[in-house]
Amino acid sequence: MIFNIALVAAGGFFGAMSRFGLSNLIKRRYPTTFPFATLFINLLGSFLLGFLFGMNLDRSWNLLIGTGFMGAFTTFSTFKLENIQLLEKRLWKVAALYVVISYTCGVLLAFLGLSLGHLFI
Repeated sequence: MIFNIALVAAGGFFGAMSRFGLSNLIKRRYPTTFPFATLFINLLGSFLLGFLFGMNLDRSWNLLIGTGFMGAFTTFSTFKLENIQLLEKRLWKVAALYVVISYTCGVLLAFLGLSLGHLFI
């Protein structure tokens, strides 16, 4: 049990640090009202998590990378907050586009990752 907690904690540390660094890099390079950083990170995370589970790895790898790293790398709460901020600014179309792209592409990329992951078994 302690080992599993350590795996999730280690993965979470590196996932959070990766999200922080990548998010800041994207925001500096592409300053805009559209939340590209969170969108990119969440879509990448959807693909990678699908790929990981498609590979059917040992439970320890799923805890380290899936639960720990990907759980901290992707961010559902920031996605929700950014949508509220867009709605408060009355950017209705931008908010709608963000939701549609996030959910549609997220599911498609998770499916693609899962399918590609099966090829590596």
